[in-house]
Amino acid sequence: MRAAQVSKLEGPEAIEVVEIAEPAAYPGGVVIDVHAAGVAFPDVLMTRGLYQMKPELPFVVGGEVAGIVREAPEGAQVAAGDRVVALTLLGNALAEVAVVPSQMVFRLPDNVSLQAGAGILFNDLTVHFCLRNRGRLAAGETVLVHGAAGGVGTSTLRMAVALGAGRVVAVVSTEEKAAVARANGATDVVLTDGWLAAVKELTGGRGVDIVLDPVGGDRFTDSIRSLAPAGRLLVVGFTAGEIPTVKVNRLLLKNVEVIGAAWGEWVMTHPGYLTEQWEEVEPLLAAGKIAPPEPVLYPLDRAAEAVASLDNRTAAGKVVVTLR
Repeated sequence: MRAAQVSKLEGPEAIEVVEIAEPAAYPGGVVIDVHAAGVAFPDVLMTRGLYQMKPELPFVVGGEVAGIVREAPEGAQVAAGDRVVALTLLGNALAEVAVVPSQMVFRLPDNVSLQAGAGILFNDLTVHFCLRNRGRLAAGETVLVHGAAGGVGTSTLRMAVALGAGRVVAVVSTEEKAAVARANGATDVVLTDGWLAAVKELTGGRGVDIVLDPVGGDRFTDSIRSLAPAGRLLVVGFTAGEIPTVKVNRLLLKNVEVIGAAWGEWVMTHPGYLTEQWEEVEPLLAAGKIAPPEPVLYPLDRAAEAVASLDNRTAAGKVVVTLR
């Protein structure tokens, strides 16, 4: 089979499309003919050996797939011929065939294409975990998201209102990305330059209830300043590269919180949690209450370019690689 493989830790540009053996089936594994695979920022870090989990070289890039079940074990929640989405988590996604534990494979609603489906699990379930579990989103609250034109950002814009938010503020760096944010459901959009003052004006000086931050960097302190009383800042990642620090006395000023939100770690330590999430998110997708993503598509031959678009921050929305 063809696959996008990393054999040397030199960044996304080192990804090569190669012919390798299909993965072997194993007890409890679902064999999937992969039609599309999603990529996310951890894939960028893994190509340099900078992610906290380091697969052995060589490895196949990507953590989520959409495709058709070729073979499923008895008792699985899916069967041969089903359209599915699945999490491979760390690698093994950008390949024509994947074998995935049955508990990480889910039927895809009929109204969602396989290409869109490949962009759902990693980012949408991250956002669901952030807002539901860690952010304790209450009905009518205001959510602000940094990097709003990226994968996690557009997921937040698509999902927040369906999960109870009354208002969703997008922070973006350019007018082009502002258009992406509006298309994905932002109720308000502000540019990075002067964003704090703009948010204060939008909210009448009150601030926002939740900040979801996959970016980090030098805007972190202003994110704390942007919070309303009892607001929550959710730390999701550091695509800006710099890991910020916080002076904890700032948390006392308005009884605000800085909260870590590591969805992958939670999934690995809470068996059954993925199924719980999908049981809430899937009906919302099927009913059209959460719009499916409109991913940026790359063919497998351009897999290196697809991952690099996350690294150089040119990606507008979820990035998906097509394999069939």
